[in-house]
Amino acid sequence: MNKFLILFPLALLATVPHAQSAKNRMGLVDVQTAVKSLPASKAYLDLTARVDTDLTTRRTKISGLAARAASTGSAADRKALTDAQQAYASLQSGYQGRIATAFQPLATKLNAAVAKVAKANGYSVVMDQRVAAQNRIVVYANPTATDLTAAVVKAMK
Repeated sequence: MNKFLILFPLALLATVPHAQSAKNRMGLVDVQTAVKSLPASKAYLDLTARVDTDLTTRRTKISGLAARAASTGSAADRKALTDAQQAYASLQSGYQGRIATAFQPLATKLNAAVAKVAKANGYSVVMDQRVAAQNRIVVYANPTATDLTAAVVKAMK
């Protein structure tokens, strides 16, 4: 039993270099830039612009209501804030469904191009550059070695 306890950590250490081999490469694609290059993307881009504008306006209104509710402390102001937040969440959910539906035909073309470029260049994982940055999934990536956006745009034409 003692031999097992001594050899097990050594066996684990022996596998570490294999987990980080050069065969496993990660790439990033700026999906919005790639989508803009598609000829059929106008409806999707217009929808996302309208949604962003509407949600930004509503967030500003909610911030004002929150400041007012914090300063006055009245029940009516707190209720107005809660109602605005619930309406925002409901509207946002509805918008997400519409955006997903509009993006579906574009996603098919985009995903095929990303897969083609990734396989041709030896990438194991490809992520959306903006999502990876927003969620802090990727802390650092060398853009010259990982950015596949230009190749994906070229592959979609």
